[in-house]
Amino acid sequence: MVQNADGSYDVYFAPNAPEGKEGNWLQTVSGKSWFPLLRMYGPLEPWIDKTWRPSEIEQVQ
Repeated sequence: MVQNADGSYDVYFAPNAPEGKEGNWLQTVSGKSWFPLLRMYGPLEPWIDKTWRPSEIEQVQ
C-alpha cells in the first residue's frame, strides 16, 4: 500500500484497479453487492471513546 503524505491511506474498491493505484485496490465483482468491514486490533483511546472514526466511503471517477 502507498501511504499519503499526511499519513492516511486511500483504498479503492472496484472491479478493475485504477491506473497507478494497484497497491491500494481491493477487487469487487461487477453487479454484486459488497460491504466494508473494519476490524480494530488494540485500538487506541480515540477509537474507544468515539472521538475518532473512519471517514465515509466516497465515490470517485
